[in-house]
Amino acid sequence: MEVKRELIESREYQIKIAEAASKQNTLVVLPTGLGKSLIALLIAEKRLKKYPDSKIVITAPTRPLASQHKQLFEKLTDLDEEEIGLITGKIKKEKRRELYEKYKIISATPQCIKNDLENRIFNFQDVSFLVIDEAHRAIKNYPYPFIAKKFMLQSKHPLILALTASPGATRERIDEICNNLFIKNVEIRTEVDEDVKKYIKKTRWEWVYVDLPKEFENIRENLNEILEEKIKWLRNHGMITRKKLTKKQILLLQARLMERIYKNKSPILFATLTNLAQILKTEHALELIETQDAEALANYLEKLKKSRKRSDKILMNNEKIKKVEIILSKIGNKKHPKLIKLISIIKEIISRNKNSKTIVFANYRDTVEKICRELKENGIKTEILIGQARRGRKGLSQKQQIEILRRFSNLEFNVLCATSIGEEGLDIAQVDYTIFYEPVPSEIRTIQRRGRTGRTMPGNVIFLITKNTRDEAYYWTAFQKEKKMKRILRKLQTDKKLKVKKTLLDWVKY
Repeated sequence: MEVKRELIESREYQIKIAEAASKQNTLVVLPTGLGKSLIALLIAEKRLKKYPDSKIVITAPTRPLASQHKQLFEKLTDLDEEEIGLITGKIKKEKRRELYEKYKIISATPQCIKNDLENRIFNFQDVSFLVIDEAHRAIKNYPYPFIAKKFMLQSKHPLILALTASPGATRERIDEICNNLFIKNVEIRTEVDEDVKKYIKKTRWEWVYVDLPKEFENIRENLNEILEEKIKWLRNHGMITRKKLTKKQILLLQARLMERIYKNKSPILFATLTNLAQILKTEHALELIETQDAEALANYLEKLKKSRKRSDKILMNNEKIKKVEIILSKIGNKKHPKLIKLISIIKEIISRNKNSKTIVFANYRDTVEKICRELKENGIKTEILIGQARRGRKGLSQKQQIEILRRFSNLEFNVLCATSIGEEGLDIAQVDYTIFYEPVPSEIRTIQRRGRTGRTMPGNVIFLITKNTRDEAYYWTAFQKEKKMKRILRKLQTDKKLKVKKTLLDWVKY
């Protein structure tokens, strides 16, 4: 296999990383849009020259992203298209067995590879190079760790390349990824590195603040009083010592209590679980009124009313929830000021450039649909990008997602309203503006969202933030996590010391 070098821009950092990563299992951390896939391409060329009878396997979280890798090899190598294939669970099992034999370059989803390894219709014996895209997923029960273990055990000439723009904000998480993927070397580049700096496109950041309406503030006060009651009950019964609980702490406490209940059916334990469930539901209600709108909260409370769960019934009978319902009935479908501001911003963008492309990220499908509906009512060409149908909820098939992205790329509409499906796993063209309808507390998701602009030309990122709410807290949480991640990566870049404890012998049972 030969790479068509006349079709690619030769970048020194890519060549250096490819050279180092062709010698040992490597995690490559590189900002979005700087050509991680091209590094995989250059190493694949080396491996097939060294082991001409071997195969290459590329794994990516979704079918569209796996398809993108397939297209890259078709476009930039001299291999026949018949030698490059996409394998997913959509293809029948027996047909997949044939295709594994046929293809030289196999691009596949990790779940499909894992299932076929378990069912013994595929093995890595003749594979000399495994590419793991979006490697930050290689934790816990995701298929990547299992695939890496099988590859290291079965391949005659194993080499792993793991790719990500953001591995996580803690040294423990980065070490877990490296451990799970048998990484021996880390190659990191950030926006400040000299060999990368000139390729980074300038991105302008803007923060747009709005005030929480008085009626929303009244609702928040009632919900916060419920939280205080529940926390006070937990403290009085010796279940906690803190005055506040994070969602993670609540879930950990729930898990511990569930273990205890198996041995001791104590009424106090059941009462504690009921209170914890109500705290989680109240926290979610608070998030909806602070960051979404009155309609989102009203719909959520209506759903809780229909629930048969004891904790939901108790919560909905709370006097303060009844007060919240009265306020909601008076204000009707009052729009969140962020929505009004968003419409104004997008109108201004289009008035300056009718060929502009904007992607708006929101956390909830209902919000995405509402934003899209409001924009269309204001004469703005808009479409939604949401995940596939699940649990009785409507959604978009991957074929429909790809078609929407094609139309967006061709500027058949100006604004794409997306849930987290737009953060990774889909090939979204360069956009002029990325708008966060609400900040997210995850540094990985924040980096991925921002990475949708400033790829091939300067871009703009706008954060819509409601003052003194979770919006502000989430923004600064993600900011601090990203800052910490970069500090860890710079240290790793300097000392290259990995805390990898497990060896292949530890995984022989697989």
